[in-house]
Amino acid sequence: MLIVGLGNPGKKYEGTYHNIGFYVVEALAKKLGVDFKQKGNQAIYAESYYNGEKLIIAKPQTYMNLSGECVKMLANSFHFTQEEILVIYDDIELPLGAVRIRRNGSGGSHNGMKNIVQEMGTTSIARVRMGLGDDRGHRDLADYVLSKIPFEKLDILDKIIDKLTDSMIEYIKDKNIDRFMQKCNGLNV
Repeated sequence: MLIVGLGNPGKKYEGTYHNIGFYVVEALAKKLGVDFKQKGNQAIYAESYYNGEKLIIAKPQTYMNLSGECVKMLANSFHFTQEEILVIYDDIELPLGAVRIRRNGSGGSHNGMKNIVQEMGTTSIARVRMGLGDDRGHRDLADYVLSKIPFEKLDILDKIIDKLTDSMIEYIKDKNIDRFMQKCNGLNV
């Protein structure tokens, strides 16, 4: 299975809303006891076997808008089918801490997911959308998603990520997307 958390590389983007995908896969890797030691295919990734099957947990090192290049390279290099890919990313349209999982669909307004759909040539890629809430006021969307997450929101997100990653481990074991969606859609603190 290939699990990809979307974000932007570099210190400048650490702690920002747009890097929520990175935070989720980092928490997952920690729970599984694997480290992001590998580099290649435009990603930093943890490589392991789980229940006898290859597991790659990746953080693309392209910028968000080019995430599809990395996902396609990883899928091809490790021979993952589209059904074996799970992508995690931020969604400003969902309330803070809300989780929505879908087995397919367009990239919506998210440029990273749009690029993945384009590069992979399919909308049939499972994804986890993490709600950021939209309290940007009059700020530009790009300024908001690239701003630092305030401490009080981090606590909420940490609790949700903890619950989500527990469910992700179950999903890695049984590969039952319906059960994963049923358990996590509507998840909150």
